[in-house]
Amino acid sequence: MKRNRVIEFDPRERILEKAKKYVESLELFSAEADQAIPVLLKALKYADRDLKHTIMLVLGSFAKERIVWPLYDVMTDPSENEAVRHDASIQLSVIGPFLKDPQPLRDKLLKEIESSDAERRLHATFALGWEGNFQAAIPLIERLYDSEIRIQQTAVNALCNLRDDRILRLLLDRLEHGPLEQKRSILLNLWRFYSKEEEVREIYLKYLEHEDPELRFNVLVCLRPITEVQKYLEVYRRCLKDKDGRIRELALKRLAEEVGESVLESLRGEIEPLLKDSDIKVQKAALKILRKNRFSSPNRL
Repeated sequence: MKRNRVIEFDPRERILEKAKKYVESLELFSAEADQAIPVLLKALKYADRDLKHTIMLVLGSFAKERIVWPLYDVMTDPSENEAVRHDASIQLSVIGPFLKDPQPLRDKLLKEIESSDAERRLHATFALGWEGNFQAAIPLIERLYDSEIRIQQTAVNALCNLRDDRILRLLLDRLEHGPLEQKRSILLNLWRFYSKEEEVREIYLKYLEHEDPELRFNVLVCLRPITEVQKYLEVYRRCLKDKDGRIRELALKRLAEEVGESVLESLRGEIEPLLKDSDIKVQKAALKILRKNRFSSPNRL
């Protein structure tokens, strides 16, 4: 009597176990790519957030054409975790410029960006932001005026990712007239316009005088890639007297890291009073400078 042959499907646990081995060893993945890619694509359905994130990274690096539509499905799945959907949108923006024919993906995303569902618009907006994706420029510009502030902020990031200097003029207009949250997003991205560095630097210096402390702090953070502290000592001198403790602390840290003892000696009159600052972090930053350079009275340290 013949036994009925039963075809056993890989249980979920076995698929996940295999997937973990492949993502933990890129050598194994490369050696068994033909088997590994289908396994990772299957595991994408069952994995937890951390494993999904790693699978997306691996397949986004080594199997762009195979992962693009699974990523799109994850990004648009309303039952999926929002963080995972965001991870998928990031990966789509990363692999977009490397696809042999990105037009089908672009067309799908351009439809998504018009969705009545805010989450779908949000993720599609992010996903469209890849270098050279100029066909998405106008739809992304329209998202600058979206009813959802998160989408406005994401549109700023996506537009900057296009790497088109013509976008700068529009962003500067929104910097003047947009809501505060959008202003912050724009300031955090302006430094990326490398060919407009001088203009961007002047804008940052202007906004260091803004009444909103969050904007001033964001600007000081972004100044580092495009300025040398040594050349802007007066700016940092003013920052040591800023009302916001985070700004005073960051200014002290920049000075400690980037200027010599003789320069710090010239700032002694501004640094020593900060030993009694109302913010303990500022006190510690000031004390660290003084101890490091040893130019203050020993009994005060």
